[in-house]
Amino acid sequence: MANKAVRYRLYPTTEQRIMFARTFGCCRKVYNLMLSDKIESYKSTGKFAVVTPAKYKANYPYLKEVDSLALANAQLNLQSAFRNRFSKSRKKKNGFPKFKSAKHSRKSYTTNNQKGTVALTDNCIKLPKIGSVKAVIHRKPDDNWLVKSATVSQESDGKYYASVLFEFENPANNYIADKTNAIGLDYASDGLYVDNNGNTGTNHKYYRESHDKLARAQRRLSRMQGSKKHSVKSNNYIKQLRKVNKIHRHIANQRLDNLHKISTEIANQYDVVCVESLNMRSMANHGFGNGKATLDNGYGMFLNMLEYKLTDRKKYLIKVDKWFPSSQICHCCGTLHPEMKDLTIRTMKCDCGLTIGRDQNAAINILREGLRMLDTSFEVA
Repeated sequence: MANKAVRYRLYPTTEQRIMFARTFGCCRKVYNLMLSDKIESYKSTGKFAVVTPAKYKANYPYLKEVDSLALANAQLNLQSAFRNRFSKSRKKKNGFPKFKSAKHSRKSYTTNNQKGTVALTDNCIKLPKIGSVKAVIHRKPDDNWLVKSATVSQESDGKYYASVLFEFENPANNYIADKTNAIGLDYASDGLYVDNNGNTGTNHKYYRESHDKLARAQRRLSRMQGSKKHSVKSNNYIKQLRKVNKIHRHIANQRLDNLHKISTEIANQYDVVCVESLNMRSMANHGFGNGKATLDNGYGMFLNMLEYKLTDRKKYLIKVDKWFPSSQICHCCGTLHPEMKDLTIRTMKCDCGLTIGRDQNAAINILREGLRMLDTSFEVA
């Protein structure tokens, strides 16, 4: 069996928006209450107590008005947070669970399907305690797809979405990948990537393209009543804040759309894609001096998209170690050029007569190393 989630845009009524807001708040309230009781229990007994949402419904009657499965999933989220912190099997442990802020926490909740409580129609999504919510059903599930759950969320620009999780039997895929149909990609802060043929990924810098418009909207927001800390937010401030958030969401949507198109094209065209396993968070810090360009690229999201799309097609994404000196090795004669550690040198000139851009040369080396790793893995298997 396999799972796949499809995200739909929702258009709730005023009453449904109020119910969504109540559910968001109740899930956050229950999460914080359970976390607080666990902390107090540990201080007094040395063990974390087992708590459930039912414990708080007597003191907080409004918790009975919302979907009980949403509160149960908030409990599961807290349990998962504790497992991620204290599990001995995890190599990298997360921090201790934190309380959810009403201002900064994500507005979302998850409910499960029980005998048709979550269902899709031609233009609506049925949800417990909410009813049928108008939606754009841009992708209809197959007849053998079963609805497992739905996650309702509200973005910063005020729009509502429902991510519906389906379970279905994974069809057999007998496709045999052609290891000669391969491409190597080297990260480029200007252009997303450069492949082994010298082609760049994209010329768009969506944040920089909308920077002036965003700056004007933020400057106007800073002059309104409510911009100062602890001051009362005026209605005009809230309206302008939504406009600023709408610009941010538009930039993010442009970037996602472009990355999906490029990753889909590569996944359809090539059977083996070789990349470097870079730490994008470290590259975005101030030390490298190109943090804004790195974040505007979305290269980390691009690699995640490539990975699951190639996996669905029974193809290969090979990640070469980030310490592999791809930019320093001449792909013609194999000579090592330590001077290429200087990122300002954009062209490699080798004694063998090769003159080539550093990114294309690195992409060729990444491709060769990736194919070598792929052959080695087949030999071991």
